[in-house]
Amino acid sequence: MLEKKLSNAIRELAFQNEEKERRAAELIIANKELTFQNQEKETRAAELIIANKELAFQNEEKEKRAAELIIANKELESFNYISSHDLQEPLRKIQTFANRLIAEESQNLSGKGKDYILRMEDAASRMRALITDLLAYSQTTTSERKFETTNLNIILEAVKNDFKEIIAAEHATIEVGEMCDAHIIRFQFRQLMQNLISNALKFSKPGSPPYIIINSTKIKGSKVKGQKLSSEKEYCHLTITDKGIGFEPQYKERIFEIFQRLHSQEKILGTGIGLTIVKKIVENHNGIITATGELNKGATFDIYIPSA
Repeated sequence: MLEKKLSNAIRELAFQNEEKERRAAELIIANKELTFQNQEKETRAAELIIANKELAFQNEEKEKRAAELIIANKELESFNYISSHDLQEPLRKIQTFANRLIAEESQNLSGKGKDYILRMEDAASRMRALITDLLAYSQTTTSERKFETTNLNIILEAVKNDFKEIIAAEHATIEVGEMCDAHIIRFQFRQLMQNLISNALKFSKPGSPPYIIINSTKIKGSKVKGQKLSSEKEYCHLTITDKGIGFEPQYKERIFEIFQRLHSQEKILGTGIGLTIVKKIVENHNGIITATGELNKGATFDIYIPSA
């Protein structure tokens, strides 16, 4: 009986020792895990310190850029004022005195003298047009952007009225389809339509009345291939097509660059800023514009802007 009790005690002691060894092994593993977690926490803490420093630097950079932007906007406002007043006034005087010379002193001028004065007047007119277009371009960046949901036909009718005399004189046809609603800055979009229709009238084929076709439709971004549009958004797709002199296909990107002219000044008057303004306005509306053309067959402008 004593031997049996002793055997049971030995087995119990052996079991307890095994349990202690198992607990000790588990404790060693737990300590290693705790050490690893502490190291990870230290690593994360170090990374957080670095991230906070980077964020602080970025915030400082943003504040600096914001301050620079305020200064730049003030300088741009000064430029706008100078453009609309101080620069234009001398040009107006040049044109005024040139007109007086032709009107009042024409009999005292030689043919060459008259030619020089007419060239001077023409140069002053082109300079004034350039200043006006530069002012319009700067305003697309600095002006307040108040968006309104508007039917594009309202804008189009106002623009057609602006060009009423030219349309009649040129016997131009503007064919308009259904116009969709779009979320737009109204005065900017009116300027966009003015520039595009003005171009279509200006770049018509000699001896052929301008013919312009304007259409719009709503389309999901996912349905438009090859363009960086939001797949879930609905867009107003506006097309302006003319049957004028067009342009060679390789110039489809270049025509939107500032001061780029694809036709000589002797043939077509202009400053080369109109389509740059159009593209800037489209970008202000979070949209895109593309151009396709063929020489002597016309051009088409495709515009996609969010419909709401």
